[in-house]
Amino acid sequence: MNELQFNKTTIFRCLLFFSMAFSAQLTAQEVSATLDTASMRIGEQIRYSISVETDSTDLVVFPEGQTFSPLEMVEFFAADTSRVQDRFRLIKEYALTQWDSGSYTIPRQRVNINDNIYYTDSLLVEVGTVVVDTTKQKMYPIKPSVEVPSGFSVPEWAWWVLAVLLLGLLGAYLFFRRRKKKAEAAKKLPPYEQAIFELQQLDNSHLLEKREIKEYYSQLSAAVRRYLDGEVFDHAMESTTGELILYLEHERQTGHLNLSDETIKRLKTILERADLAKFANSRPDVITAKEDRSSVESVINDTKASIPQPSEEDLLKDQQYRERLERKKKVRKIVIGVIVFVLIFSGATAYIISTQGFDYFRDTYLGNESKELLEGEWIRSEYGSPAVTVTTPEVLVRVVNDSTARAAGKETFRAGSVEGNLYVDLNTRPAGQDFKLESAVEEVYAYLEKRGARNIITKQEEIATLNGAKGLKIFGTMGMEMEDSDKILQKEYAILNFGEGGGYQQIVVIYNEGDSFAEEISERITASVELRNAEN
Repeated sequence: MNELQFNKTTIFRCLLFFSMAFSAQLTAQEVSATLDTASMRIGEQIRYSISVETDSTDLVVFPEGQTFSPLEMVEFFAADTSRVQDRFRLIKEYALTQWDSGSYTIPRQRVNINDNIYYTDSLLVEVGTVVVDTTKQKMYPIKPSVEVPSGFSVPEWAWWVLAVLLLGLLGAYLFFRRRKKKAEAAKKLPPYEQAIFELQQLDNSHLLEKREIKEYYSQLSAAVRRYLDGEVFDHAMESTTGELILYLEHERQTGHLNLSDETIKRLKTILERADLAKFANSRPDVITAKEDRSSVESVINDTKASIPQPSEEDLLKDQQYRERLERKKKVRKIVIGVIVFVLIFSGATAYIISTQGFDYFRDTYLGNESKELLEGEWIRSEYGSPAVTVTTPEVLVRVVNDSTARAAGKETFRAGSVEGNLYVDLNTRPAGQDFKLESAVEEVYAYLEKRGARNIITKQEEIATLNGAKGLKIFGTMGMEMEDSDKILQKEYAILNFGEGGGYQQIVVIYNEGDSFAEEISERITASVELRNAEN
């Protein structure tokens, strides 16, 4: 009985052991990475595959972005799903490439399954150069350069010249228009002379001979109304006959006009007859029309004689009016001066742009922050421990890190902002046994991604400082999402990594892509780095 019990216990333990081993093996095989080839030539693409075996209810998140540095991700493909017994297998593929020869290690990739984090193994890739057999390849002399004709395009300076011409034409139009109005105002006759002139024109029109009575009375009433509008009542042209006569009677009663009742009555009779001729098709005879013409001239003469001479108060008002006119003339001269200045400035601007280019004009006259930094006074100082000596256009200010960073001995110095034209970040820390360069670089990428960095492309090369210290430079481009808009600003960056004096030193420089001045600043900063070994 004891022997049978012993055998059962042994069998149970064996089954438990194999079950745990199988479970551990299944867990270990949940996430794996493979390459279609471990060697490639420069510029070729290899397939990197991540395989995950999991339940159908699990949420799987594969790596995104440029996490395969030093290899560059060219393209990623949709996950392929297949069923393995009671589980699912997800396979995610990426196309990777590299443009420099050498041995590269693809870092471990992070895969999230629900709330758990899994890492793939790192893989080694050999990138070889393309071998060219010069003994079999014929050599030919270098051909001269041939200028390729480009398609027609309007140069940028031509638009500026066109803008100046349009401004010139606009200024000339306004000038001649004002001059024409001034000439017309000078030619305009005073109200009395204008009225007499219109009556003479009416006599020479032969409207009565043509029996055009309506047109005759229209011009006759317009002549007397226009005179009254200029001398007595400024609404005489649009007023009715009754309103005009009522106003003249009021002015006579208040003493502003010395018109007789007879003159006002005659004017009323003529205007009423003119209204009937214009609107009621009344046709007075020729003799009556001629008498009305003479009466109108008499009314005009009587009205002119009845207008009192201006008082001292009126003369003072007239003087104020002349002063206002004088001020208007001064304002007009100022406006003309401004227009002339704008034309001259526009012409000079167009000339500079056409001869020197728009970039020169913008950077020299409108201002360029990067250019001012480059041409300003640079500062050479020592930062951190182990010390890093570097020359920068602005002094780097110490950043107060959190307690964890201070406990680790990390010191950070910074100038500018990631969103601005130029950003410089320098930090130092002791390099312990658990220190990894990849982790330090990942901290920079994590900081940038938190600030909106996207599509980060990386390259790397070995560098040396002024005093011969060796280091690794990681550089490339990225897109930076701006907080206040949907615009993505293209940036270039460089991360300099050194290990001197038992410590780790890192310098980060970020600037706008295409900014030649900022690029020169970055190169100057990189060339000025000097490290002091702690042993010295």
